[in-house]
Amino acid sequence: MGTAWSWLAGAGLVLYCAASSAPAATLKACRLKGVEHEALCGALQRPLDPAQPNGAQITLHYAVLPALARRKAPDPVFFFAGGPGQSAVQLAGPLSKRFARFGNRRDLVFVDQRGTGDSAPLKCPDDGERQPSRPLAELFDETRLERRVAACRSALQQLPHGDLTKYTTTIAMADIDAVRQALGAARINAIGGSYGTRAVLEYMRQFPQQVRRAVIDGVAPPDMRLPTAFSQDNQAAFDAVFDACAKDAACHRRHPDLRAQWQRLLASLPREVSVQHPLTGQPETVRLSRTMLLGAVRGPLYAPTLAAGLPAAIDAAAGGRFEPLIGLASSLAAGENMATGMHFSVVCSEDLSAAAPAVAVSEGRDFGGAFAAMYGRVCADWPRGTPPAEFYRIGPAPAPVLVLSGGADPVTPPRHGARVAQLLGPTARHVVVPEAGHGVLQLACVRDAVVRFVDAANDDEAMKVDAGCAATLPRPPAFVPVGASGPAAQETR
Repeated sequence: MGTAWSWLAGAGLVLYCAASSAPAATLKACRLKGVEHEALCGALQRPLDPAQPNGAQITLHYAVLPALARRKAPDPVFFFAGGPGQSAVQLAGPLSKRFARFGNRRDLVFVDQRGTGDSAPLKCPDDGERQPSRPLAELFDETRLERRVAACRSALQQLPHGDLTKYTTTIAMADIDAVRQALGAARINAIGGSYGTRAVLEYMRQFPQQVRRAVIDGVAPPDMRLPTAFSQDNQAAFDAVFDACAKDAACHRRHPDLRAQWQRLLASLPREVSVQHPLTGQPETVRLSRTMLLGAVRGPLYAPTLAAGLPAAIDAAAGGRFEPLIGLASSLAAGENMATGMHFSVVCSEDLSAAAPAVAVSEGRDFGGAFAAMYGRVCADWPRGTPPAEFYRIGPAPAPVLVLSGGADPVTPPRHGARVAQLLGPTARHVVVPEAGHGVLQLACVRDAVVRFVDAANDDEAMKVDAGCAATLPRPPAFVPVGASGPAAQETR
C-alpha cells in the first residue's frame, strides 16, 4: 500500500497518509539518541483498560525512521523490545545502525510498549544508568532488592496509570496494531529479541493477516515460566564454560582444578568479603550469599566474550579476590534502562499465572530454585492481569518465521526455539549458532541473512535464504589477565 509524505508549512508536523479507513498518524520531526538523521515521533491515546474504552487513557509513544528511497516498500519493519521492560525507542540508535540496509527501502518503527520508555512508564527509582554505581550491598542483596521493589510497587499503584494488571502482552499487542493502523500499513515485518519474541508471537496470534515476515531471536515462548526456566538454562550455559576450559589445553593448564574451586567457593558461603567497587573504586565489605554469587556469574553468560573471563574470575575469587567477578557482573548492567514495574507486571501475570501450562524443567545443580523463589516472593503481592487461555497456545504461523537461537544462551537456549519452530509449522525455520550467546542478531552475517529474508520477493524465496553463516563461529578463548605468567599465558598471547 503506497504512502506519501506532506509537510505542513511552518507547523513542523507531518501527516503519514495512506489509503486506509484508520485515522492518519500525525508525526512531529524529532531527534533520537544515536540516530544521525531526523526521525518522526508520534503518540496515540489508548485506554488503560480495553474493557473500558472511555475510561482512563494512556499515551503510547512511538518513532518512525523514514525509508531513504522515494519509492519505498509499503511494509515497514517493527522492532519489539526485550526485557520485559526495555524501551524500543531508546534502542532506535543501535538498531538503526545494525539494520541500515532495511532503512533504504522500509520505514523502521519503534513503539514504546505500554509500561516502558515514555508510554505510561512503570519505572522504579533504581531504574536507569545510575544503578551500577550504587553500593554493592544494595545491588546484590536480594532482601534489599525485594524491599525496594515492594516500595516501588506501592508508589506505581498511586499513578493515574497504576493499574498494574493492564500491562500484559495481550493488551500491549493491541496497542502495537493501533500504531500500524495509524501509519496506514497493511502488513508489517516483525523483529523481536528475547521477551520481544513473545510479543511477536502474540501479535502474530492476534493479527495473523497483518504479518508479512517475522524474525524471533532468543525465543521466550508464552508458556516458558521464565523464572523457573532460569535454573536449568543458566546451569547448562555455566557447565559449558567449564567444559570448554577442560577441552582447551591452555585454559586447562592454567585452571586444572576449576570445577572443584567453584564448588569449594559455593560451600564457603555465606561469608563476609572485602572488594573494591568496580565503578567507584571504593572498598566495601559485603556479606556474600550463594544467590549473590550465582547472580554474579549469571550475567557474563549472556555474552560469550564476557563468559570467557569467568575461569580467571572464579580462580581469583577462590583466592579471595572478588573484583574480577564483580566487574564482569556489572559490565552488562551499565547500559541497562529497564522499567522494573513493567517487568514484574508481565512476568507475574503471565509466567507465574496459575493458568500457565506446566512445562517440564529440571533444577540446575548449582542454581537450584533461588531465582524462582525470589520472583515468587515479589509476585505474591503484585497485582496480576489475566491472559486469555489462547495466549499460551502457539499455532501454525501465518507467514514465514525465522527462529534464531544461540547455543551458549543462558536464558533462551535452542530448546525453546526448537519447540516453538515445531509448533509454528513448515513456514518456520530454526537456525542455531552453537557458540553464540543471548542475541544472535548481534552477528553481522546473521543480520545480513535477516535482511535477505525480509526483502525476499515472495515466501518461497524467503524460506530458501541461507542463515547458517555463523554455524562455525568459534567460542572465544578463555581470558588471560594482563601480567599473567606461565606456559598457558604464553600460548594465548
